[in-house]
Parts: sequence; C-alpha cells; structure tokens
Amino acid sequence: MPICKVDQVYDDFKHDFFPGENILVILGDDGNREPGLIRGKTRFPEVLRPDGSVHRPACVRYDVSLNNRPDEQKPVDTERLVRERKTFTKQRLRSFFRRTIDHEGWAGAPWCVKPQVAGQYQINCEIPPHLTQENQALRRKVNLALKKSSDFEGQSLLNFHSGLPLLKPKGLNGKRWSQDYARLSEEYQRALAANPELSSLSQAAQQQQFQQFVSDPNGFPLVNRLPNLAVKSQHKPPPPPPPPKYPIEDLELTPIRDKPTRPALRFLSTDTTPTKQVSDESGNAIMMRSVGPLLETWDTLNVYCEVFQLDSFTFDDFVEALQLQDDVYQCQLLVEVHCAVLMKLVNDVNDKNGSVQISLPEPNLPASEESSIANDSAPSSPMSETDAKPSARTTRSSLAKTEAAELKNARKAGQALTVHRATEMDQSTRPYDWKTRLRRRDFSDGNWVYIIVGLLNQLSNNPRRRSDCDAVLSKLAPLDEEPTVQTAILQYTMLDINTRVKILELLCMLSLDTKAIRSYMEDCTNNMTEHRKERIDFQRKRKAALEDLRLLHEERKVLQPESKTASPVPALDGHPETDGFSDSKMLVDTDDDVDADDDGDVVMDTEDEEPHQGRSLRRANDRAAQRKQRLEEEKLRKERIQAEKAKKPSKQEKRYEKVLKLIEEAKDQIREYEEEMLVAENDLREADCPRTRVLGKDRFWNRYYWFERNAMPYAGLPTSSTAFAGYANGRLWVQGPDEIERQGFIDLCKEENDQYHRAFRMTVPQRKLIEEGDTHVFHAREWGFYDEPDQLDQLIGWLDSHGVREIKLRKELQAQRDKISQYMVARKDFLESNGGKKSENGEPASRVSTRTKSYVAPAATHRCFTWSNSTAERENGHIHSEPKAAATTRKQAKAAKKFVEDEGRQTRATNRQGKPLTRQGSRYIF
Repeated sequence: MPICKVDQVYDDFKHDFFPGENILVILGDDGNREPGLIRGKTRFPEVLRPDGSVHRPACVRYDVSLNNRPDEQKPVDTERLVRERKTFTKQRLRSFFRRTIDHEGWAGAPWCVKPQVAGQYQINCEIPPHLTQENQALRRKVNLALKKSSDFEGQSLLNFHSGLPLLKPKGLNGKRWSQDYARLSEEYQRALAANPELSSLSQAAQQQQFQQFVSDPNGFPLVNRLPNLAVKSQHKPPPPPPPPKYPIEDLELTPIRDKPTRPALRFLSTDTTPTKQVSDESGNAIMMRSVGPLLETWDTLNVYCEVFQLDSFTFDDFVEALQLQDDVYQCQLLVEVHCAVLMKLVNDVNDKNGSVQISLPEPNLPASEESSIANDSAPSSPMSETDAKPSARTTRSSLAKTEAAELKNARKAGQALTVHRATEMDQSTRPYDWKTRLRRRDFSDGNWVYIIVGLLNQLSNNPRRRSDCDAVLSKLAPLDEEPTVQTAILQYTMLDINTRVKILELLCMLSLDTKAIRSYMEDCTNNMTEHRKERIDFQRKRKAALEDLRLLHEERKVLQPESKTASPVPALDGHPETDGFSDSKMLVDTDDDVDADDDGDVVMDTEDEEPHQGRSLRRANDRAAQRKQRLEEEKLRKERIQAEKAKKPSKQEKRYEKVLKLIEEAKDQIREYEEEMLVAENDLREADCPRTRVLGKDRFWNRYYWFERNAMPYAGLPTSSTAFAGYANGRLWVQGPDEIERQGFIDLCKEENDQYHRAFRMTVPQRKLIEEGDTHVFHAREWGFYDEPDQLDQLIGWLDSHGVREIKLRKELQAQRDKISQYMVARKDFLESNGGKKSENGEPASRVSTRTKSYVAPAATHRCFTWSNSTAERENGHIHSEPKAAATTRKQAKAAKKFVEDEGRQTRATNRQGKPLTRQGSRYIF
C-alpha cells in the first residue's frame, strides 16, 4: 500500500479507541498514567445554536476501568487516553497491510483482502463493477478518444462546460458519434418547439430531460457529459470454483456410468463365491477364512526357507500337498514343512542341551499329581478342619446359599469340560514326552504328529490360543478314540486342508519369535545396507562414466574428418608438363578423331575443312606416345602416394580411431555398471524380508499383493528341486478392505450416506457393487486373484490416475507389469504341459518313509511328489523327517563330516567377502 495511504489510516485511527482495548489513562494534571481497559464507547453528535454556531462539537466518551480497580468504571474523554508505545505504529500498520491485503498487477487495481483472511472473518471480496479492470480500461479509452475531438455539435444547447471532453461509448468512432449526437440534438430541438412548456423549464430541468432523451446505442446514458458505466454493468455471478488439483480422494471423483467394470476375480474357496469363478485348486473345500492364512504360511516358509533348510516350492504344490489325504503314501513336502518348523522351536540335544526357543505356558498337571502336591504343601495340624470350625445352624437362607454355590461350581465345571484327550496322550509316553522327541529329532514313523499334539496341548493353556488349539486337538485326539500315537497319526491323514492350514499357521507364528528368525532378519537388514551402498557406488561410477562418454563424443566431433570415405582426385591442372595443352591436343592420337598413314601425314576424316598448309611435324606420333606415357606415370605415382598415406594415417586420424575405441570401452563399462546396479537392486529386493509389501489400494480400499515382489526370487530358489517349474505363485492377489477402513470410508453413517447420495446419486456401497462388476471382496478375510495377463491389463485400464490411491497402485502395476505377466504365463504353460504332473525325467520322486514301511511316491498323479528337500540333504546329509545315520567309528564320523563340508564348499559359491551365497548375490536373468 502507498505510504500516503498508511499515513492517512494511521491519522484516522490514532485517536480512536475500541472496547476491549488495553490503554493508558492520564490521571490528574501531573500526567500520571495507569493501565486500564475500555469497557464501552459512546459517540455524541455536534450541537448547534439557533444562529448556526457550534454549541458543542462532536465527541466520543469511553467507559474505562483501571486494572487495579476493575469494578469501577468512569467516563473518560479522548484527550486522556493514550496507547502504549510500539503498540500502534506505522511500521506495524504497514506490516499488517502487507499480510492482509493485496491487489492485482494492473494499473489502478483496487486493494482486496486476501482470501484466507476474508474466509476467516466472512468478508465479501467481490470487486464493485465500476472498479473492474474492464470498466477502468473502457473509461481511459473513451477519455483518450474524445479528448482528440475538439468540437461537436449541440454543445451550446445544454451550456456545457467547454473544458470537459465529450465521452463516447466503446466500439464507436468519433465521426459516427458526432453524427448521432447531432441527430439527437435536432430531434430534441423539434420537441422543444412543439411543446412550449418544456422550453420554460430551468437549465437543470432541461439537462435532466435531455439526459433521459439522449442515450447511446450501447445503453450508456449521459450524466454530466460522463458515461455512467455502473448503469450498464450488471451484477456478475460469482466466479466458478477453481478446478481441483489432482490427485484427490478416489471416492470424491465423479463416477463414470459407461466406464467398463473391474475384471472379474477368481477365488480359491467355494463357500462364499459364485461357482463359475472358483479356481481348479479348490476341489477339497477350501474355506474363505483359510485363504489368508494359507497365503501367509506359504510366504513365510518361502521367505525363510534358508533358515528352515527347505527347498522353495510353488503355491500350487503347497495347496495340493495340504489337500492330499492318503494313509499309504506320504508327501515329502507336507512332512518336511512340519518337521522344519518344529526344529526351530526347540534346539537339538547337542545344542545348548536342547533349550526351548519360544515362551510356552505352564503345562497342566494330572489330577493325581495335583492332589499329591497339594497334600505335600498343606501344613500338618493336629486338629482337622471340622474340629477347628464348628458347624453352624442350618436355616433356609443358609440352604439357599449352599445350593447357589453348588450351581455355580457345577457351571464352572461344565465350562471346564475337555473336548479332546491330548493330555492323556501326552502323559501316556512319559518321560519320553514331545519335548524329548523334538530334542532328539525323532520325526520318523509319524512321530512329528505326536510332537504337534503335545505342543498344541501345552499351548492351549494360553487363553488367547485356547480356542484354536482345542479345535485342532479335538480332531487329532478325539474323545471317542484311544489316546495313542497311532490315533494321532491316523487322524492327521484324514484332516481337511483348513485344519492343516490352522496347524501350520500356529507353528509359523511361534517360529517367528525364535532367535534363528530374528538373527536372519538382522543379517538381511545388514545386507540391505551393504546392497544400498553398492548401488550408490555403482550409480556414482555410472554418472562419472557418462560424463567421460560425453567428453569423448565432443572430442570425436572435433576430430572427425569431413569425408573419410571419398576417393582422392588427381590434380593435373597445375603440372608443368601438361600446361598449354587443350583437350583436343591431348586426344589427337585417338582413332575416333584422326588417322595416320605410313608416311606420317595426318589425313582428316571430312573434306569440308581445308588441308593443313604448313609442314608436317616429324615424329609426332612419338611425342604423343611420350606424353601419354608421362601422364600414366604421374597418375601411378599419385595413386602410390595416396596408398601410402592410407597405409600411414595421420596423427589426427590415429587420435580419432583411439577416441572411437575409448567410446566403445566407455559404453561397455556403463553397461557393466548398469548390470551391477540391477544385481544390487535385485539383492536389495530379496533381502527385504521383515514384511510383505503391498502394491497399493484401489478406490474401495482393496489391497493388491504380488508376493514375489520382495524377500524371494521371482521363480523360487534356482537350486530348488522344482526350479524347472519357472514360477513361485504366479498370481496377483486382491484382499478386501480392513474393518476400520470399511467402517470409516465405505459403510458410512446415514447423514454421510445422504450427503454422498446428493453429490453422486448413489452411496459408496452401491458404487462398489456397480464399478466392481460381478465379483467382490467385502472384508480383509476375503481374497481373490488374477492369473491372466489380459486381466492385469484390464485392471490397469480400470484404475483412475486422478485418485490418490489408484495413481500409486497404477504406477506400481505398470512398473511390475512385465514381470507379473511373465510368471503368469510361466505358470499357465507349466500347468498345461506334462511337467505340471511329472518331473523332468518322468521318474518318480525319492522314497519316503511312512509309519511302518517305505513306499514310492506316485509322481505321475500328483505334482507335489516331485518336490524333494535337496537343501537339507546337501547341508545335513539327510532330510528332516529321516533320522541321522550314526557313524560306526570316530574315524568314519570325521570322514563323513569332511565329505559334507567339501561337498558344500564345492556346490555353494561365495560372494566378494568370501561368504557362501544364499539367494542374494546369485546369478539372475534380467
């Protein structure tokens, strides 16, 4: 704001005070000042005497209370009120204007309150019509145009001031306006002559009548020879709201009615989904509640397969192994998975005396032991309890209390009824209980099932896990069967996939608390730090190599010859032996032009030309031959020189060739750095094991997972027994919204639903049903998947990039689209080929030990039988479910240990630090 305006505002408000303002009150004539507060303000108008003189000027009085006497109020004049220093200064006023008002960047723009201040104090910021930029520019143009016209007709009619210019409306030139003005003036004179009453009016009345009579075609009536612009300007409607800045909240985007719906999901379960959308793997009644734990278990076992000493396996083989119900053939995949997880819960007997690596509740003691312990702990007393306390008199009230207590105890006893016989099964084999079996790695003959029964029985003492454990134990140790190990083994072979998934879920959750998993996570975190440093190092080297390549290209442009492949042209014009000879003289000896006879005379071909009158030259043919010979020799000499120059390049050409070689070397170096960056990036991705990363969320808060994205190779471990399958999961999984997200953003209250319906003519649940098509997932316990690349492309096209969530999901899907499609196709090809049911060589899998005898796995009928735990065989010399072969002598044991170490040293490569490679640092195909 200009300085003059600041001074003006400061002078206007310097002696003006307002209620609620802290001020200083001048008391008495000595000038003492006391702090006070203005409670009220009263304005008194000016009072005049009958003769017009001022009796009392206008004044303002304030009701003031002192701070030391707040209950008293006294009227004070303006002269006795002052503000404290530096509370109201021009500098503060100038900074206040700078923070609160602003104007546009054109000359004469009005000052307006800033939007945030106007919104806070409800101030109307609409600019008056006569102050808009359009009207201001119109006024300046009209004044400038009419200033140039020196005279106009009809000026003396209204006795206008000669110093004021005549204004004209926009769009009319001066000549046309003068003609229209003259015509209107003549019509007005005729009207005055026809009506004498109008001519008797005063000058002001005539001017008013003329103002009503004369108006320009655009509707600008003249007022004092100035166009009244406010008459034409009408109230403009408020400006439309600014367009939204995308991305915005997904559900606030306007629904598109004709847009294609989301591609249909496929489901692994059969309980809550249409039959036509169910996958082929769900032939054994997979419940929807088991799909999430099934995926979590598969992901945990594959991410930490190196800790469990397991070969990676595909999701299809895992589902098939859990569905298998056969008491004759045992699937090695099913057995090894359970044994590998159990081994991490309790150490080996030779490792820290078989210490338990997880926290377990105290076991339940049998009734006999509890009674004996209670009798031993009870203090001895010469008097019995009946003798110590005399019996009270029996009354009706006492009888009622006794009956109520008995009913209460009976109710508690009913609640504590057991639903399984796992405790009896565990006690039947003491002291060789489940912990002892697990310490000795006694998994053979189905003993791992008994270990699971004992573990879940002790784990059921935890109230948080009691319901899950009792549900499993009621099937492994039912009440109507004998509590023996054979009963547990037989019952497990008949379990459904949902119960088996629950067992593995409990075991995996326990294993995540062990020291082995925690140490592996810490090692992966350290490896991620190293991989990040390597990636940054390679990025820095690549950047430096790119700068060197740019400099080499600039040098190449400077050294590059203009025409490196053009053939040299012999310059014969300046040779002394060929000067003075024309083309006809040089070609005098050709047969086409002349013929020579035996005497040496030249005979012309035509008779039109006159014969040569002079004497013929002697030995002319010899001289022509000599000239021809010299020309040929000169040509050969120059060609020889050019050939020598070509054989011996110049220094510039040598430098040019060297620069070309350096450019190729620099390109090769850059490619090597990029490959190293890809390897470091892939190692960083595979070491990211603490959590499964989600790809993103769509508008309805559905989560999208691609489990191969992090913490595992895309196709599983390259050393796995089923690496020939070429994929790990091969699906894009979709999970429903979480309970909090569903209640906060989808299932809204009635008021919010009504508001959303008024805005978009539908509620959020209705929009979900319309835009998702025929298949839906409504909560986090429901899962669907896509397994076709075409469905993935349709999903990317369905996502809206204007939403905050879907723009991130779309970006991730586009970045991972090639990889996801590649392994979707690999899974489809593998399942359709013969390799989907048999191994590569068509031979059955290795022999698996069962409860009583060994059988050959039927690999021709089930894919899961082609899997074998080659990792455990390579590192331990045997699989987990088979007992370790004991060495007969110490020498044989030492030799066997040395053989295993040498075999592992030969089969496992090392990294730069000399450590054995795991999945990180191995070779990958990009």
